[in-house]
Amino acid sequence: MRAYFFKIMFLQLLVMSSCYGCKKNNKSSFEVPKTNEYFNPVLSISLPDPTIIKSNDGSFYLYATEDTRNVPIYKSSNLIDWKFQGTAFTDNTRPNFEPNGGIWAPDINYINGKYVLYYSMSVWGGEWTCGIGAAVSDKPEGPFTDKGKLFRSNEIDVQNSIDPFYIEENGKKYLFWGSFRGIYAIEIADDGLSVKPGAQKQQIAGTAFEGTYIHKKGDFYYLFASIGSCCEGVNSTYKLVVGRSKSLMGPYVDKTGKNMMDNGYNIVISSNSRFVGNGHCSEIVQDKNGADWIFYHGVDVNNPKARVLLSDQVKWDNENWPYVEGGSPSLKSVKPNFN
Repeated sequence: MRAYFFKIMFLQLLVMSSCYGCKKNNKSSFEVPKTNEYFNPVLSISLPDPTIIKSNDGSFYLYATEDTRNVPIYKSSNLIDWKFQGTAFTDNTRPNFEPNGGIWAPDINYINGKYVLYYSMSVWGGEWTCGIGAAVSDKPEGPFTDKGKLFRSNEIDVQNSIDPFYIEENGKKYLFWGSFRGIYAIEIADDGLSVKPGAQKQQIAGTAFEGTYIHKKGDFYYLFASIGSCCEGVNSTYKLVVGRSKSLMGPYVDKTGKNMMDNGYNIVISSNSRFVGNGHCSEIVQDKNGADWIFYHGVDVNNPKARVLLSDQVKWDNENWPYVEGGSPSLKSVKPNFN
């Protein structure tokens, strides 16, 4: 009888443990993750257009479009377990050059000893009044002090001037931006807070794209961008795409040689039965094993009101083109290694 009692107790504890793992990971099954695995979504709240940086203390900080008002900030040591730190701004300190505008698609960088957060400010349909600004902080968790706009669409003559991306090359600083009206680049001042006097904008890619991110690997610059609709719930058609060039300013081409100026691209991440509308990626982060990891948002068909945070490993084929296993978001994967 005693053996039977302990057997029943063991089975009950096993079921309870399985249910705990299920609830902790917001899964509809009783699958318990292995210690070296994670599930998508990494965070099931709305965090569109993520951007990420590794701070001086080795921690990672992630920022996103302000579905959480005033720009949410999250911190992690391993890219999987994230803790909310607060917001980059308050209602009193948030940018205001676009009245009633939302703060979209931030891009975090470390420039001249400061954390510089570029941001878009826009209202839906305000394609000639939207613009790009910058804010600075001594710490990645903020608070950030707004330094105002770099430019607005009607000032730089580029419609829908949103989605900034900063990059340095050969001692020069550049800002890339644009959303379905062409992707453009311009040199900016050494402090990163204004356009360099006399600099001229240059178009880099065509009208199919938004959400630019450029990654240098080997001999190539890889221009990641998004196509399709981002914000129609389960009807969203967003996809993450890429082209590459041997020069920062292009020409960027797809595998067939079609120029991104002519809207050529290769698809990196499309949809599957669980996640749709997947795109607008973060910076690529490399772990201790040399594996490359990327964040992006998508719509979970089980929670279609949010654009949740997804992550996958970026792999490289024998011709050095990036891809994600299966061409769509994973349901689970092996964790990045930062031990």
